[in-house]
Amino acid sequence: MPSALPEGEPVPPDGGLPPQALAGLGTRPFGLYVHVPFCRVRCGYCDFNTYTAEELGPGVSRATYADQAVAEVRLARRVLGEQDLPVATVFLGGGTPTLLPPEDLGRILAAIDDEFGLAPDAEVTTEANPDSVDLGYLERLRAAGYNRLSLGVQSAVPHVLEVLDRTHDPRRVPGVVEAARAAGFEQLSLDLIYGTPGESHADWEDTLEAALACAPDHVSAYSLIVEDGTALARRVRRGELPMPDDDDLADKYVQADERLGAAGLGWYEVSNWARDDAARCRHNLGYWAGADWWGIGPGAHSHVGGVRWWNVKHPAAYAGRLAGGVTPAHAREVLDAETQRVERVLLEVRLRSGLPVAALDEAGRGALPGLVEDGLVEDRADRVVLTSRGRLLADGVVHRLLR
Repeated sequence: MPSALPEGEPVPPDGGLPPQALAGLGTRPFGLYVHVPFCRVRCGYCDFNTYTAEELGPGVSRATYADQAVAEVRLARRVLGEQDLPVATVFLGGGTPTLLPPEDLGRILAAIDDEFGLAPDAEVTTEANPDSVDLGYLERLRAAGYNRLSLGVQSAVPHVLEVLDRTHDPRRVPGVVEAARAAGFEQLSLDLIYGTPGESHADWEDTLEAALACAPDHVSAYSLIVEDGTALARRVRRGELPMPDDDDLADKYVQADERLGAAGLGWYEVSNWARDDAARCRHNLGYWAGADWWGIGPGAHSHVGGVRWWNVKHPAAYAGRLAGGVTPAHAREVLDAETQRVERVLLEVRLRSGLPVAALDEAGRGALPGLVEDGLVEDRADRVVLTSRGRLLADGVVHRLLR
């Protein structure tokens, strides 16, 4: 697959970071993201860096992936030095991490603990598809140290899942949730998608009802985006499916917010709802709040102290770099102060806690009265907090704050 990674600037062969990136290390939360790029089938809407067995090519195997991930964990420790750096959050995403044996996922987590140490209250999450786990698997995964499960449910309606090329049976989801609880998982999150072509409001209501019947601690609900290069985009381009309608997406967002709120899940980020503060995804909060994290795996992105870098995309290239004793990083960028400020506005405006007004420049502060008058942000002197209407138009709010 051709790489779509940005070019950036070269990374030293040993992966070393500029001194200024390491200066504040340990003063910000630190997490690790582990990308597991394997899928049984490719979903038509997905543009993530994932590969089926047929797409991997020679020299790449799921069986050796844990060893490669462990090698990058050790590289991260060498690059970051001897600074005491307990890991607050670990998140395994993909792809489908649970296509690997739980013992492999356990070895990756054990390497993180050995090299850095897990914080006593570390949040350790893995994504899973409902058809990739059962009680026995989940018990072994929990014994390995994982305490949070994020299930890719997407929809409870078969014809919607068919358009998305999702292969799991939605009737299995309640049983998997029950198995996760029985295995001892402390937090359970469900991922949903709305706005799929052919999905009615009744279909979306059925999905929300089915999700809430599972009593999740956390729900993520994302509008469907038709990404260039995906099978879904090709179907839309050929006229086989309509493009998602913005008004329909907005209505379904409101529908979700009302149903989830009534069930006791409050929004804390535009697309995320949690039972209470403890159920919020702390790993993702680290992204939104500008924390430090190291991304393990092909195509994974990292950020430490204002330096962002990204790994080579294909698993074969990734494995080859590590086998050769060099960093798998493809390139990096050093963020200047203004870029960091702009990104802070982009991200923190999405949070229920809001953005400090002090983070805005003069033009941004000047835009606030108009945003309040238009009902897009709350009338507060200290923070920029989106209203319900503002969440629907969050991109427009950010544009006005940064123009």
